[in-house]
Amino acid sequence: MNNTSSQDEFAKWAKLRRKHDKTMEEYEAINKQLSSQKTSFDWGVKIVRWFGTSGLKFFLQFWYSKTPVFHLPEGWLPYYVAWVLSFPRAPMGSVSIQIWSNVCATAITTMAEVVTAVLLQRATTAAAPAAKKTQ
Repeated sequence: MNNTSSQDEFAKWAKLRRKHDKTMEEYEAINKQLSSQKTSFDWGVKIVRWFGTSGLKFFLQFWYSKTPVFHLPEGWLPYYVAWVLSFPRAPMGSVSIQIWSNVCATAITTMAEVVTAVLLQRATTAAAPAAKKTQ
């Protein structure tokens, strides 16, 4: 279309312009459809991922809210600590699934940070002698 002059060869230019406009409309329609499918797929993946992680956690905490994970020995902890550990609905003197899942999540996060720090420390110590040798 750039090689055709709109003034000198108007018929040819108009034909090319109509073809270009038609092709652009088809492209935009396909692009819109593809974008819609991508959005639907992204939402589907997001929902499945949420149900597989957070949804499962919420369900388990709701379903087993009155069931203790384990019981603590009688008189082993003060009343207020036993109350917090059994919060919200587990029997007094036991650990609820809500508290247990939070403790597990915190432990996993802490261990991940420790492992990451150790690996980074090893990588920097291994890279330091190599840098000294090249100088």
